[in-house]
Amino acid sequence: MSNPPSRLLHLLRDQSIAKRVLEAPETDMGLAELEPFPFLAIVGQEEMKLALLLAVINPLVGGVLLIGSRGTAKTTAVRSLVDILPLRLQSLCPNGCTEEILEEQGLDGICENCAKRVGYGEPLTVEDRVRIVELPLNAELRDVVGGIDERLALEQRRLRLEQGILAQADGNILYIDEVNLLDDMVSDAILDAASQGFYTVRRGPLNLRYRARFLLIGSMNPEEGKLRPQIMDRFGLRVVVRGLADPELRFRAYEQAVTYGLQPERLAAAFAEETLLLALEVERARNRLPEITIGSEAKELGLNLIQKLGIASSRAEITLFEAARAHAAADERPEVLKADIEAVTLISLRMRQSTGLPDFMRQQQSEDDMLKALIADDISDQVRERQKTKS
Repeated sequence: MSNPPSRLLHLLRDQSIAKRVLEAPETDMGLAELEPFPFLAIVGQEEMKLALLLAVINPLVGGVLLIGSRGTAKTTAVRSLVDILPLRLQSLCPNGCTEEILEEQGLDGICENCAKRVGYGEPLTVEDRVRIVELPLNAELRDVVGGIDERLALEQRRLRLEQGILAQADGNILYIDEVNLLDDMVSDAILDAASQGFYTVRRGPLNLRYRARFLLIGSMNPEEGKLRPQIMDRFGLRVVVRGLADPELRFRAYEQAVTYGLQPERLAAAFAEETLLLALEVERARNRLPEITIGSEAKELGLNLIQKLGIASSRAEITLFEAARAHAAADERPEVLKADIEAVTLISLRMRQSTGLPDFMRQQQSEDDMLKALIADDISDQVRERQKTKS
């Protein structure tokens, strides 16, 4: 008999939680800021919620891409993560100086002001919650990578480089809505930063290199255009977000949306206890993750799946096994089992097969075989010529 699911997975799958909302007391919380839509208030969409949680638990899965039509809660789900995100060390310096950089590079790796702070024994970072940094669709390259501080240049006639959105996203989540409509230059800059973990801004004699290590989450409507293969390859988990098929679930989603629209604090209060518990379980799963190993049966199953699908990219193994490790951590187990591989196969391996690549490879193999045959014939001719010369 299989073990019962962990509290984290139970919270994720328990649809009964959503039924209590309209029965919750109408209280005036006195909040000035709009409460985010509770993650657990999203009706259905288990695959999307699972993928987002696994990415938060283990950023090594390589990010998440949500593909679906309008009105299927893609953006809502991403923004609702804010209440369950873990803590991290946030730099107190506008240049992003941290104790980690100091340890790796010494005083030369941090700015002059932070070097003085170190001398006085003051910290360079403070513990803060991971944030969601949204990239506006109309963002220009300068907004993304940074550039010259124009106000300082005009007022004080001094040139100084300021950081862009990529630097703000370091250690956080970078969310791109309608990622398929992103400007090519902006997307190339994001790809460069995502692959290297840093980005360098150069403006004339000035240059600024800053860290840009972030969890990339994107969403798109396939009706509005395809995504460039280079960008698609940067998303580890791919989720197809479909509309709810069950009429009862659709009506429940309607009730949640209306409640949130009229009284967002009421909806937040109804889910407050479960949200706090989910945040705690996510933190525990992250702490458990380094100890998770991959069992032999899970390894064999994962490699067989990738081989049978004919996937060329090695990123498939990274995403599949790291997602399975996160799933095992969420399920409070020290080892990845076949069940973990099965649970994450769809979101890890879909849309990784290339339609044109197999034909190209077959043609190339045919050409290679012909070249090898010509080389073999030439070697044989040389051997026969030497034999004739000796005789």
